[in-house]
Amino acid sequence: MENKFSRRDILKSSAGFAGLGMMGNRFTEADKQVGLDLKGKVQHSACRWCYNDIPFEELVVNAKKIGLSSIELTGPEEWEILKKHDMTAAIGWGKYPEGMGLPNFFNKVSNHDALVSFYEDLIPRAAKAGVKNLITFSGNRNGMSDEQGLMNCKKGLQRIMKTAQRHDVTISMELLNSKVNHKDYQADHTEWGAVLCEMVGSNKFKLLYDIYHMQIMEGDVIATIKKNHQYISHYHTGGVPGRNEIDETQELQYAAIVRAIYDTGYKGYIGQEFVPARKDKMASLEQAVKICDI
Repeated sequence: MENKFSRRDILKSSAGFAGLGMMGNRFTEADKQVGLDLKGKVQHSACRWCYNDIPFEELVVNAKKIGLSSIELTGPEEWEILKKHDMTAAIGWGKYPEGMGLPNFFNKVSNHDALVSFYEDLIPRAAKAGVKNLITFSGNRNGMSDEQGLMNCKKGLQRIMKTAQRHDVTISMELLNSKVNHKDYQADHTEWGAVLCEMVGSNKFKLLYDIYHMQIMEGDVIATIKKNHQYISHYHTGGVPGRNEIDETQELQYAAIVRAIYDTGYKGYIGQEFVPARKDKMASLEQAVKICDI
């Protein structure tokens, strides 16, 4: 079941940057106290939208205490606050052109000019802020064939690859399930995304492999990661079913999955994108960090 604050709502409204007010100097000392004794192999991150009811700077400080170094799916206004606390955004986004969002994106040719302008502006801003990865989407099928969707996405994405290359920023298309959460979304299988990577033909276009979504669509998570890791720039978590905590209340063995990810040579972040069901959301996030800290 979709949570109250779904990412779809944020993308449609482009209102993901509300409530970023500075919290004052009282956070300065807290910044110096990082809590968990982590092993140092995994880079830990969390998605902002899962904690929208926590003021942003408070979230940053508390996340850092439990060992995170990134709050992702954040934009330029938030990147400044992250930098203040020696944190980053493992993958960023921005305020999309009017009428565009997850269901309406690169597979529609009429969107290309606006999307190219958007990314041509956002990519250098991300690079300046030290953000090395930006999210993108296919859009919904709306009756379009997979082949036509691939061709359309290729045409649009290739137009921004020179800028991405010049600024060393990767554009990552998220793979999402079309069964439960995002009906009709086109990039709903790893193979489709891998083919698109080959067609775009740039190492600055890759995939965001969402473990929650791909377990729903495909299963066989570890084997799929091993086969396609060269196309993947980032990973998201989430308990299946329900998209809640990644503990024993759901079906995936996240320690084994994360171990398999890093065995491929991956050096990036694991982005926690589960929606905490418990009242103490930071306790759930701390638990997830411990589970994934292989």
